[in-house]
Amino acid sequence: MIRKLPSGRWQVDLWTNGRGSKRVRKSFASKAEAKRFEAFVESQRVQGQEWNPGTTDKRTLKDLIDLWFNAKGVHLKDGERRKRALEVIADSMGNPIGRKLKPSQFLAYRAEKLEGGASAKTMNNHLGYLNAVYNQLGRLSEIDFENPLRHVEMIRIDEYELSWLTTGQIRHLLDTIERSSVNPHLHLLVRICLATGARWGEAESLLLRHVRNGKITYVKTKSSKSRSVPVREDLYLELQLHLRRYKRFTSSINAFRRAVRRSGIELPKGQSSHVLRHTFASHFVMNGGDILTLQKILGHSTIMMTMRYAHLAPDHLEDAMKYSPRY
Repeated sequence: MIRKLPSGRWQVDLWTNGRGSKRVRKSFASKAEAKRFEAFVESQRVQGQEWNPGTTDKRTLKDLIDLWFNAKGVHLKDGERRKRALEVIADSMGNPIGRKLKPSQFLAYRAEKLEGGASAKTMNNHLGYLNAVYNQLGRLSEIDFENPLRHVEMIRIDEYELSWLTTGQIRHLLDTIERSSVNPHLHLLVRICLATGARWGEAESLLLRHVRNGKITYVKTKSSKSRSVPVREDLYLELQLHLRRYKRFTSSINAFRRAVRRSGIELPKGQSSHVLRHTFASHFVMNGGDILTLQKILGHSTIMMTMRYAHLAPDHLEDAMKYSPRY
């Protein structure tokens, strides 16, 4: 493509061998010169030669990670953590030249980590982090080669068990906390999560200014969007009094885990406090709540995340009886 720049010069912007190959940008004083250069590059492509073949990108993978971080990672909530993880991955693979990274190098790294006890989900995250580096730099024209890991597939993972508490289990858990926990925040935090579907960290981060007009407002959420959820008057007033007294909640997740163990309630591995969020969502749907409303309450960025609970809807269960085989 040839276009005129604001400076008056003419710029040639093209891929030497189709999108994904080396990209060339060069400006000229006249349109005629730009056209001659474009024709030259095209003739070299036909002959199987790339423009400026002696130039090789020798930046290491960690160099590319730094570029990605400055362009994108610095704006992410978990950018610093992700950068540290990427640097460990790069070092584990010998910090190769970025453009020369081979799928076999990542696959060997992944196999070693899996053998050492790392989860498939963690390895999928690592592949996703590396893909994000190459794809972002490609979009910004910081690299002129394709993502070398573009054909590496994620590990297929079975959908994890979505566990939720029955009404009886909720009462038993709250009774256990009331009888045995000395943590002054735990009982209220559990009820907040059960009443609003909040993540544990969101509930712990609440301040008095977030409790107004009969609603609880969650800020700095996972989706970066604030959301407000109305609650019963008794819980609303209790929460206001609690925050006036204590100012803020202290970390209580370990106290919650101990309470669950004492209660004897068995949860799937990795569920912990998230079972309260699942419990709210599951009961919401089973009691006839609307999926789109649930999406807004939970703060899910896509409806597909909320659809995990759709199978619990009463009409869904009725259809199962109505349309199941007759025998």
